Amino acid sequence: MAQYVTTAGAAAIPATKVEISVSCRKLQDKDTFSKSDPMCVLYTKPSPKSNFLEYGRTEMIKDSLNPDFVKKFIMDYYFEESQKLRFEMRVISTDYDVDSPSSKLDKHDFLGCLECTLGQIVGSPSNRLDKPLQGSGGKKGTITVRAEEISSCKDVITLHFKATKLDKKDLFGKSDPFLVFSRSNEDGSYTVVHRTEVIKNTLNPTWKPFTVKVRSLCNGDLDRSIQIECYDWDSDGSSHDLIGIFSTTVRELSKGPCPSTEYEVIHPKKKAKKKNYKHSGTVYLMSSKIEKEHSFLDFIQGGMQLNFTVAIDFTASNGDPRTSTSLHYINPYQPTQYAVALQAVGNIIQDYDSDKMFPALGFGAKLPNGQVSHEFPLNGNPQNPFCSGIAGVLDSYQRTIQAVQLYGPTNFSPVINHVARFGQANQDGSNYFVLLILTDGVITDFPQTKDAIVQASSLPVSIIIVGVGNADFDAMEELDADNHRLMSHGKAAERDIVQFVPFREFLGRHGNDLAASEAHLAKEVLAEIPDQIVGYMKKRGILPKPPPPAYDPQTAGQAPSAPPPPQGPMW
Repeated sequence: MAQYVTTAGAAAIPATKVEISVSCRKLQDKDTFSKSDPMCVLYTKPSPKSNFLEYGRTEMIKDSLNPDFVKKFIMDYYFEESQKLRFEMRVISTDYDVDSPSSKLDKHDFLGCLECTLGQIVGSPSNRLDKPLQGSGGKKGTITVRAEEISSCKDVITLHFKATKLDKKDLFGKSDPFLVFSRSNEDGSYTVVHRTEVIKNTLNPTWKPFTVKVRSLCNGDLDRSIQIECYDWDSDGSSHDLIGIFSTTVRELSKGPCPSTEYEVIHPKKKAKKKNYKHSGTVYLMSSKIEKEHSFLDFIQGGMQLNFTVAIDFTASNGDPRTSTSLHYINPYQPTQYAVALQAVGNIIQDYDSDKMFPALGFGAKLPNGQVSHEFPLNGNPQNPFCSGIAGVLDSYQRTIQAVQLYGPTNFSPVINHVARFGQANQDGSNYFVLLILTDGVITDFPQTKDAIVQASSLPVSIIIVGVGNADFDAMEELDADNHRLMSHGKAAERDIVQFVPFREFLGRHGNDLAASEAHLAKEVLAEIPDQIVGYMKKRGILPKPPPPAYDPQTAGQAPSAPPPPQGPMW
């Protein structure tokens, strides 16, 4: 019997699992009388400040300067994390056991290396990164790294159940029934994969329809047993009373309502003790539907572009930039909270933007011409507000602090509407827009901001708000409507597109380890983006485009074709 266990505090769930393939061309020949015998070793960084640790090794290929390794690296892919990788090529002696972990790899000739992030590989055209190997002593050859999503089954199944004449379990009422679905494991145990909601005080409940991944229910085996337990809920959370159990399979459930999907609920102890016991009620499948579910990576692989826009708060509440107490104080020895938050999030997003050109806006400042603006380009060029990479955004930010007067009020709606206009013009699934707002205080135009978010919720737009400083951010929590739909003028947001975090929650968590704080912040604020993208596409019925042609080892040595010219938003 599967146990009823809470999942609070569980680790982050990866966006998907990927398989990494490695090929090389024109490696250096280190052997005198034959070709080199290369092997690739993959290292990863468990945390930003840690050293690279060995993750795995390919096989050794004898006498080859152009190896295509058969062995793959399998790893979880987290969109919200910067997963740093190091691929190291070594010439391995023939008597070396490549499968035996060893600290003596440095004794084998070094052929070159590549350091990158998993996001760079996934975000590259065709999910393939072609780079020269790095190292001293002349040309080292090239390495091609490709990431492919692993998924034996991408289907999801939507199920709807009701029950009749369940056993009465409550002394002064009826029962409060709910269902627990568990997947059978090879060792005979069960793993809980879904729970329905509790229906209070009834023996004839109808539960809400729910959707679950088919692979969660059966690991792709449509005939694998699924155990379903019916419990009477108890408020203490630890002593729910079992009403009964029954089993089924995905293949059976896929038939929909029929006699074979009407299940008698059996209580094992009652059946063993009572001769005349029949069952403890009946559960009926009311409907079932299996659909293919596309993932975030499907859309990335189909060419969808993430467009990243930054909006920075230049209101007077940040403090005079010339004083050390200001949140915009430019300290030559320590970045501002604005700079840290921008770099943490931007370094992840930029892996998915083909041209690495980012529009950067400011709001709440009085410009040199005396105008107060809530939507001005940080680089001072309204015709071309794009900055080159995150470094370019940071440079424009620092120059803007010295050029404008911090003013007010704190209006969000202009920059939200700015990005929403591009979302309005690009609803075909080819582009998705992420707006990062960095702010220190209470929103002045709160009603207009809510309205702008509700309007943008039907567009390919996500909004990340990072609060810096120690202001009261209660209003931000209302915008980050995780438990309810945001409302404005009686209209509900179509979906939740806002993620808010106060930066102060990450300061000090990792001592003086700023890199760890950056990584933690990025993970927190970006975790919802993949699901928000898939949710938009699903609501619009948009399917991912087919990925480019598969990797061909015979042409791997050729230079990759240039990507199409960037089609980013323009003012």
